[in-house]
Amino acid sequence: MSDRDEFGAFLVGFVVGGLTGAVVALLFAPQSGEETRAIIKDKSIELRDRASQSAEEVLARAEAAAAEARQRAEELTKEARQRATELANEVRERGKGAIEAVRKTKKDGGEATPV
Repeated sequence: MSDRDEFGAFLVGFVVGGLTGAVVALLFAPQSGEETRAIIKDKSIELRDRASQSAEEVLARAEAAAAEARQRAEELTKEARQRATELANEVRERGKGAIEAVRKTKKDGGEATPV
C-alpha cells in the first residue's frame, strides 16, 4: 500500500510540475498578451476535459472494484452460511447420538457415561 501512496505522490508532483512549466513557458513566450491568453484558455479547456475524462475513468474503476468486492463478500457469506448449516447438522446428529446412548444406558439399567 505504501508503494501506491508514493507513486500517487510522485504522479501528483509530476502533473503539477508539468502544468507549472507549461504556464511559465506560455507566460514567457514571444507572443502578444492576447495570443497568450487565448493559448492559456485553450490549454485550460483541454486540461479540464482531460481531468473530466480521468475522473470518469477513476470512477468506473472504483465502481468495478466495489462490484467485485460486493460479489466476493456475497460468495464468502454464502460459504459461511453453508458451513454453519453443515456444522449445525453435525452437532444435531452428535446430540441425537448422545441422547440415544443415554437412553440406551438408562434402559439397560446402567449408569450413563459421558460421551
